[in-house]
Amino acid sequence: MFAFGTPRWQNTWQPLPVSPSSPGRCLLDTVTGPVSPEHRDPATGLAREAIGLREVLFQSITHMAPAAAVAFSIIAGAQYAGGALPLAVLIALVGCVCVAFTIGEFARYLPSAGGMYTYSARGLHPAVGFLVAWGYAFVEPLVAPVLYLIFGIVMAGTLASEFSCSICRADQWWIWSTVAALLVFVLGYLGIQISTRAGTLLGLFEIAVFGAVSLWLIAKADHNTFKVFTTSAATAEGFSGLRGVFAGSIYTILAFIGFEAAAPLAEEARDPRRTIRRAVIYSAVGIGAFYVLTTYAATVFFGPSKMPGFAGFNNGDPWTGLAKIVWGGAWVLVFLAILNSAVANSNAGANATTRTWYAMGRIRLIPPVFTRIHPLWRSPYIAVFGQLIVGLGVALPLGFLFQPLPAFILIATMATAVIVLIYITVNLAAIRFFLTQHRDQFNPVRHLVVPLIGIAFFVPAFLTAMGIRAFSFVVRLSGPARFTGLVVGIWLLLGVLYLLYLYVRQSERVANTGRIFVDEPHGAVEAPGAT
Repeated sequence: MFAFGTPRWQNTWQPLPVSPSSPGRCLLDTVTGPVSPEHRDPATGLAREAIGLREVLFQSITHMAPAAAVAFSIIAGAQYAGGALPLAVLIALVGCVCVAFTIGEFARYLPSAGGMYTYSARGLHPAVGFLVAWGYAFVEPLVAPVLYLIFGIVMAGTLASEFSCSICRADQWWIWSTVAALLVFVLGYLGIQISTRAGTLLGLFEIAVFGAVSLWLIAKADHNTFKVFTTSAATAEGFSGLRGVFAGSIYTILAFIGFEAAAPLAEEARDPRRTIRRAVIYSAVGIGAFYVLTTYAATVFFGPSKMPGFAGFNNGDPWTGLAKIVWGGAWVLVFLAILNSAVANSNAGANATTRTWYAMGRIRLIPPVFTRIHPLWRSPYIAVFGQLIVGLGVALPLGFLFQPLPAFILIATMATAVIVLIYITVNLAAIRFFLTQHRDQFNPVRHLVVPLIGIAFFVPAFLTAMGIRAFSFVVRLSGPARFTGLVVGIWLLLGVLYLLYLYVRQSERVANTGRIFVDEPHGAVEAPGAT
């Protein structure tokens, strides 16, 4: 696709050298060529080896926002998939587990804060890596504003229905969205350890609450049936059968977005070649099973035939409504879990955003000011301020323009379209990476079949989100979401133009998307072999 020449590291890949001081261990694959002192000096870098598997795992889990995803992201697909919403979740689960496995394979060789753009640069071409970085720079900052809107909707709506006070009105959602943004800003500013440990506690609470209420709903349901895992239950008007299922899968895929968020923490994690791999795979599989359970519970309790209207139940907060029916006054636990999930997801999204900006600033794809690290908290504090500005700058204007819930759906659809394209690209990159640079490690199932399955499951959702009616099962979305193709197309076009500019003026910036900046003081990590 791109014919800009071969990057200087493309044909010089060498096996990881053995550390003489530690038999059986390997020296890290470091950058090709010198790195400026301000980027190599540990005093100016991210906090090295600050977090372990638990924190990295919950970075991915909380980025997926299990409770908020169940309560808002997944149910947005009910208007299309209807009673077959659990089937749409299964489609997303298969595709996302495949790409999680692919990311895990990459992480064994390429631990980098650049994450998926580094994988794409090494596997395909630096130009592709740049475009993935460009797309990720568009998507990841949208995660926080999406959750700010959810926090505002739930808080304002619940206060309006339960209490009477000056700020207990549904139209005061913007106050609570701002509160959420400021809370996430503080967590991000205080550094990765405090931020990720807070995420662990928040994540455990929301999973426990929604798991418990789901089991309660299944026990109380009139008819438990596996019909909801077939297209026969997709009966939404104008979206019957596979068309409704694939349209609904856009929002079930949205619920999974975030399992890859562990990758940008590679330079702050201990033993990143193992830790990142485990985190992305465990989070995708574990939370995927959680989504199947919760979506099945809601569908069989509410009624498969009534699911197209599920998102509007209880004034747009259906899970709190279900909790009131089966738990009475204990519904407040679900309410708190949703708020908790919104904050945790915003926090994880902000972490991934700021680390990606840090990595892009380091190779000057964006202004290097984003690489500035707080001397005490070791956080990329300029990037943290930037995330606050972008988060409120997206959430508040769109919320006022379209109203909060339609604004949420628009932002969510745009994010899904771009991230699905990135997932497809990473799968393609893995195939070429192991066929060429690591042919001796190539496994037909792990490095060909699994990526191809992932691609097959993602293509229909991408076409539907973008409004590209290439097949009969692709339908046009309704409401503000119909503008997704236009907005995403403009952003990608701008990325191509910027790419061409860089190749003419400073091509080394594009080549640097494939560089690995991991500095281990003791010079050794586990060899990328064992699981």
